[in-house]
Amino acid sequence: MVTETVATFEDSLGQLDVEWTHTTSDGFEATVASLIEEPAVGVSLPFDGASLPDAVTVDPTAAALESARTSVTPASFGVAEYGSVVLASTPGGAEPVSLYPELHVPVVRADDVVPGMPEAFDRFGSEIREHRSSSIIATGPSATADMGDLVFGAHGPKEVHVVILDE
Repeated sequence: MVTETVATFEDSLGQLDVEWTHTTSDGFEATVASLIEEPAVGVSLPFDGASLPDAVTVDPTAAALESARTSVTPASFGVAEYGSVVLASTPGGAEPVSLYPELHVPVVRADDVVPGMPEAFDRFGSEIREHRSSSIIATGPSATADMGDLVFGAHGPKEVHVVILDE
């Protein structure tokens, strides 16, 4: 069942021209396999029962990262009002994995989508205070108009497809 918060998240993603797919742990691997374009890189996922397809290289080398077309990373949570995903920094370097390839597939649990920024800051703030970590708040594909026309992919992925894990 899609909650009001998740429905708002989907609407916000749609306004950003970001596609999304719902799946369960049982269908997760097949869902991700249908979305990726090889070569693909990723970060180990912290979600019970959700494993990446064999086509996704976990803990990629710099060369694998540079040649990757798709990346798959876990999102700590989503922000419904903005269609944003919060990507935690990891010792293995999840940030470059989420930023280099042209297609980014963040995975967020439906239960981890919060309504707005006040809730996100409450959650994010406690994480920062407890673990002294950092995160990226990503909203749609990378875009800039610094030099005139709007360009996608200048500082990150050109496309984003969010996988919402229903548990």
